Amino acid sequence: MKRIFLFLVTNIAILVVLSITLSLLGFTGYLDAQGIDLDMNALLLFAAVFGFGGSLISLVISKWTAKRLTGAKVIERPANQTEVWLVDTVRRQANQAGIKMPEVAIYDAPDVNAFATGPSRNNSLVAVSTGLLHSMSQDEAEAVLGHEISHVANGDMVTLALIQGVVNTFVIVLSRVIGHTVDRVVFKTERGHGPAFWITAIVAEIILGILASMIVMWFSRQREFRADAGGARLAGREKMVAALERLKQGVAQPHLPDQMAAFGISGGIASGLKRLFMSHPPLDERIAALKTGG
Repeated sequence: MKRIFLFLVTNIAILVVLSITLSLLGFTGYLDAQGIDLDMNALLLFAAVFGFGGSLISLVISKWTAKRLTGAKVIERPANQTEVWLVDTVRRQANQAGIKMPEVAIYDAPDVNAFATGPSRNNSLVAVSTGLLHSMSQDEAEAVLGHEISHVANGDMVTLALIQGVVNTFVIVLSRVIGHTVDRVVFKTERGHGPAFWITAIVAEIILGILASMIVMWFSRQREFRADAGGARLAGREKMVAALERLKQGVAQPHLPDQMAAFGISGGIASGLKRLFMSHPPLDERIAALKTGG
């Protein structure tokens, strides 16, 4: 319940900020002065503010959000040998990858998982679950950390936010164009917008949003292969393969909150069309890619 409340409050706050931004930019609507045709400049402004704004604000507050959604506790002063090893390993790998030391955290969850997030390569968070620390050997955990450090070093969080912003903007613009066309051509509305515009625009936005999410998820799957290769470079190929093999044993366990799922190391299982909406490739494919030098 707390997670749902936090999610709703965060999104409402983002909408308020974006609405204020539009007002400050002088946005009054995306119809021309006569109220007949679309003002494409105004529509693009509206779409860009909401398309990129939500993604970029989410990126900026990503560490704050992740800590609260998962209950992750940042290790300020290592309290035991496990925490000492965790911090030292992340520091060493961050140095190898050429990035600043991320915050290191542990969150209480039975599933074997980890994630990296943050607004930039030099302002990031790497967190592991208690389930991972209890279930994996040190070599396997080292490979998982290398995978997450590689995500940070590759700038995956920023790139994913930008791609999401582009597709959001495209969906908003095209759905309004479709709605406007139907309203004018089919329902013969001459000025302003009738109910047909709003209904058509909403339906079009849902359909286009589903199609656009396939593009975002395709990129997400590609970045997992790259992060696996990065983890192999930082920790060793055999350790990375062993870590993925270990993850296969826990694929049916609960995973991160939906808002964080794309940032974890392990995804779910899907077949058929569902594969197009997976944020992670199947573990067997990731293991095969590593074994063949991918």
